[in-house]
Amino acid sequence: MNLLILGANSDIAYAVGKKFAQHEHADICLASRDLRLLEKKVQDIKIRYRVNAEALFFDAVDYASHNDFFKKFDPKPDGVVLAFGYLGNQQDAQQDFNEARHIIETNFTGAASILEIIASDFERRGHGFIIGISSVAGERGRQSNYVYGSAKGALTVYLSGLRNRLCKSGVHVITVLPGFVRTRMTEGLELPEKLIAEPAEVAEDIYRAYKKPEDIIYTKWFWKLIMFLIRSIPERLFKRLSL
Repeated sequence: MNLLILGANSDIAYAVGKKFAQHEHADICLASRDLRLLEKKVQDIKIRYRVNAEALFFDAVDYASHNDFFKKFDPKPDGVVLAFGYLGNQQDAQQDFNEARHIIETNFTGAASILEIIASDFERRGHGFIIGISSVAGERGRQSNYVYGSAKGALTVYLSGLRNRLCKSGVHVITVLPGFVRTRMTEGLELPEKLIAEPAEVAEDIYRAYKKPEDIIYTKWFWKLIMFLIRSIPERLFKRLSL
């Protein structure tokens, strides 16, 4: 198996890469902007799991480069994990559209750009899988992060449509909806300790979903119940809550 991980410098992405290297003996391509950091991860995977691994530069919002980036693969990946994202700052996004645009483009537009290219290749070959990491933040708009949430909500809907399109071609799309995860992106945030997952736990859930396979997973599992309850609150009440 050849696995491409986009946004591979994220803590979740790296944990997923190690999981596939360990259990599938997959050759791993880690793609992100910081090649210096990626090279350390590549060497760790090579030594630890005795598989081939490489680092490639990838910029999610450099849309013009996406076609050439994917064309260079020979052979093409059997699977792709889309893991890049940007939490940003809600207050800054309200005051400065450049921040809002950066959040939206990194979390959604960049994903749609590269995944359309990959989806067309997988569809033509009748082979492959896509694992897209979205967020429970996209399940309902909240004042504390609605710009980030709206971008992730768009990604969730996009992955659903992609799954509907590609299932006829034998290509499987998995949507991953994490809650709070202890990563560099959430470092410094005040989060409820009992609801926080470690990247390795999320990676285990993702790998289990790949093996079944599942269509949509929440990680940790209890977020499915939490988000069901949040979605069930009538809008006339929900709008008065400070969430």
